[in-house]
Amino acid sequence: MRSFSLGTRITLIILLGTFTTVGSVLLIAYGALVEDFETILTDQQLFETRRISEEVDQRLQLKLDVLAESAATLTDGDQLLPADQLAVQLDRQKLLRSLFPDGVLVFDEKATAIVEDTFVPNRIGTNYADRAHFQRALETGEPVISQPVMGRTTGVPLLSFVGPILSDGGDILGFLGGTINLGKTSIIPENMLREIAKDGATFKVIDVANSLYIEGGPAPSNQIQELPAPGVDPFVDAALSALGFGITQAPDGEDWIFATNRLQRLGWMFFRAVPYERATAPAWQSFLRFLGISSLIAVVIGGISFLLSRNATMPLERMTRKIRRMVQNPTEFGRLDPAGPREVRNLAHAFNRLMDEREAISQMKEQFVSNVSHELRTPLTSLNGALRLVNSGVAGALPEKALEMNRLALRNGERLQLLISDLLDFNKLAAGQMNVSLEPQRLAPIFESAIDGNQTLADEHEVTLESVCPPKATVVADDHRLRQILDNFISNAVKFSPSGGTVTLAATSGDEGFIRISVRDQGDGVPKSFVPYLFERFSQAEAGTTRSIKGTGLGLSICRELTLLMHGHIGYEYKQGAHFWIELPSTEHESLADHESARIASQ
Repeated sequence: MRSFSLGTRITLIILLGTFTTVGSVLLIAYGALVEDFETILTDQQLFETRRISEEVDQRLQLKLDVLAESAATLTDGDQLLPADQLAVQLDRQKLLRSLFPDGVLVFDEKATAIVEDTFVPNRIGTNYADRAHFQRALETGEPVISQPVMGRTTGVPLLSFVGPILSDGGDILGFLGGTINLGKTSIIPENMLREIAKDGATFKVIDVANSLYIEGGPAPSNQIQELPAPGVDPFVDAALSALGFGITQAPDGEDWIFATNRLQRLGWMFFRAVPYERATAPAWQSFLRFLGISSLIAVVIGGISFLLSRNATMPLERMTRKIRRMVQNPTEFGRLDPAGPREVRNLAHAFNRLMDEREAISQMKEQFVSNVSHELRTPLTSLNGALRLVNSGVAGALPEKALEMNRLALRNGERLQLLISDLLDFNKLAAGQMNVSLEPQRLAPIFESAIDGNQTLADEHEVTLESVCPPKATVVADDHRLRQILDNFISNAVKFSPSGGTVTLAATSGDEGFIRISVRDQGDGVPKSFVPYLFERFSQAEAGTTRSIKGTGLGLSICRELTLLMHGHIGYEYKQGAHFWIELPSTEHESLADHESARIASQ
C-alpha cells in the first residue's frame, strides 16, 4: 500500500467498501433466498401430500357412496333378492365393478358370502362376521372401510369396503362388499403416480396402526410390506414423528425436505420429500446472477471513483512534479495554479506564498554574494599582486621563513580569488548574463595550455599529466570557457588521484557530430550514492576520500551550465578511475574517426 498513489488508495478503499457491502448483501440475500426456497418447497410438499390425501379420500368416499347406492338395488324392500337376481344385478353394475376390480360380493345378514362377481374358490359360504369392519357396519348401519387385511380365501392383502343392505324399515338384510387387492391395485391415482415419478420425489403411504408400507416400500412389486425398525429408514422415522414437515437426512447423508398428511379415515400417513438441493440450486443461480450484476456495478463504481480520484489528485501530482523540478533546478521559481478542490487551492496558495518568500530570499542572497564578491575581488587582486612582487624579490631578499610564509599567503590568496570567481560566474549563469563566443577551436593547443596551467598542481601531488588528442580535432566552443571546464576537471582529478598516478586528457568520438573530451584519473571515483547529485550546485562528496578537499561546490555545476551554453553534453562514469567528460559539436568528426581507427590499428 505504501507504493500506491493517493488516487489508487482512494479507489481501492471505495472498491473494498463496495465489494464488502455487496458481499454482505449477497450473503444475506443468499441466506434469505435459500430460506425462501426452503419454505416454498416445504409448502409445496405440504400441498402435494394434502392434495393426494384429499384425492384418495374423495375416491374412497366415492367408492362408499356408489357401494351404498348399489346396495339399495339388491332388495325388494322387505328382503334380499334371490341369488340369481343378485348375480344379474351385480353384472349390471359396471361402475361398481370398475371401482372394485378385485371383487364385488353380496353377504347375508350374518356376513356370509352368498354371491360374487368373480369366482374365487371356497369364498362363497365363508363367514366374515368376525372382521372389525363388518362389526362396525352392523353397529352403525353405515358403509365402512376396513384396515388392510389378508383375504381369508385369497390370502392377499385387501382393502375391504362394506355397505349394509337395508329394508324399508331400516333393518339390515345383508351387506354389499367390494375389495381392492393392495398388492395389485394402487389406491393412488395413476396420474398422480406419474407426476411423482416425473418430479423425482420420494413418496410413501404408511399404515401407522399396523406398521405397514401401503405405498413406496423398498420392494415396489409388493406394496404391502412391514416397516423397518426405528433408525433404519430416516424417511419412515420422519413420517412417524410428531413433525408435519421439516428436513431429514437420507441414508446417503443428503438432506431432504419433507411433509406429511394423515388420512384419518384409514389412519394412513402420506409422506412426500424432495432433495434439499432444490432449494439451494435456484438460490445459487440467483446468487450468481446477482453477483455478476453486482460485480459489473462494482467495476463501474471503481472506474468512476478512479476517474474522480485521479481528477482530485491531479493537481497534487502537478505540484509534486513542479517541486521536483525546483529541487533539480534551484534557480526555477514557478507558481502553482490554484485550481481544484478547496484543500488543493489552499495548498497552492500556501506554496505560491512560500515561493514568493524563497524568490525574495534568493534574490537577496544573489545580490549579497555578488556585492561581496565584487567588493572582495578588488582588494584581493591588490593583495595578490603585492604578494607576487614580494615573492619575486622586488622589495628585497627575504629570509627563508618569511619567503615561505609569503608563498603560503599567495597560494591561499589565489585560491580565494578562484572561489570568488566561481561565485561570480555562477551568479552570471543563474541570471542568464553569461555570454559565450562560439567559434571553431582546435583542441590540441587548448589541451597543451590546460596541462601547462595545471602542471604545478600536479607536481605538488606527484601526479603525471598526459594528453591524447588528434592534431586536427576541432570543436565549436568558447576557448576560454572550455579551458575553464578543463581546468576544473583536471584540478579535481589531480586532487583525488593517488600519489604516482596519471591523469589523462583525451579527445575521442562521441555521439554523431560530437567530440568527447574526457579527463580520466586512477582514483576511487565518486561514491555511487552521490552520482545523481554530482553536477548540482553546492554539492561535495568527501565520503570515501583520503583528503579534505575544500571548495564552494560550484565547480561542476558551472561546468554543466557552460557546457549547455556551448550546446554540449556533460557526464561521468567509472572505469578503473573517474571519467569526467563533455561532448561538444565537432567540425572534423570524420577526420577524428579516421584518426582513432588508425591509432587502434597501430596498437
